[in-house]
Amino acid sequence: MANIHPTAIVDPQAQLAEDVSVGAYTTIGPHVQIGAGTEIGSHCVIEGHTTIGRDNRIYQFASLGANPQDKKYKGEPTRLIIGDRNTIREFTTFNTGTVQDKGYTQIGNDNWIMAYVHVAHDCVIGDHNTIANSVQFAGHVEVGNRTLIGGISGIHQFVRIGDYAMIGFQTRLSQDLPPFVMAAGNPAEAQSAHQEGPRRQGYSPERLAMLKQMYRVLYRKGLTLDAARAEIEALKGQVAEADPDVDNMSAFLAKATRGIVR
Repeated sequence: MANIHPTAIVDPQAQLAEDVSVGAYTTIGPHVQIGAGTEIGSHCVIEGHTTIGRDNRIYQFASLGANPQDKKYKGEPTRLIIGDRNTIREFTTFNTGTVQDKGYTQIGNDNWIMAYVHVAHDCVIGDHNTIANSVQFAGHVEVGNRTLIGGISGIHQFVRIGDYAMIGFQTRLSQDLPPFVMAAGNPAEAQSAHQEGPRRQGYSPERLAMLKQMYRVLYRKGLTLDAARAEIEALKGQVAEADPDVDNMSAFLAKATRGIVR
């Protein structure tokens, strides 16, 4: 049986794997599903139609699955979906989605999410992201994989953040941030190509050089977004191992309807 502290309140309809642990004074609602190996700290509230995967570590005072902070919400059974092996620290708040968008909020796998982070309705966060203390995601935000998001930053609704992007401390991000780009400031401004994260994942010097080349095309040549995208696409084939990065950047720019950080 799950290891449930005697002071915890777990609805009989909740579905918990046999080895889930639940700390003191935590409350878990009837529509919650929690996978094997997940540990829930004390004083947490997990409610709504929330699904949590395997081997997550959820610290005390987290609030997961509460109704979206959207005046259009009328009680529809929207969802929060959390993947596997995430670390979710104290006082985090993740809301469910809305029927006006996806109907769910989603957190991927292997994310490190620090204290006081808010993830609003209909956000989708990918895998292997590091999100520092007090980052605030407004609704409908999309975050790729292996990003680094500095503390006390605010992310405007509908903004997209590409793979391996990096956001500095106390940044206000109101436009899309392309993959492999480092930005900071209030409002955010592009600073450089982000190479340290890719380097730690084994990118070769040639592949890292291509990231810098894409950054120069996008930010140093005075091109329009369409012209920069065309020139970036023309880089394909110069460094074969970097072709997925070129494709990633081109696809991201093609959907940048809000414009990008400049």
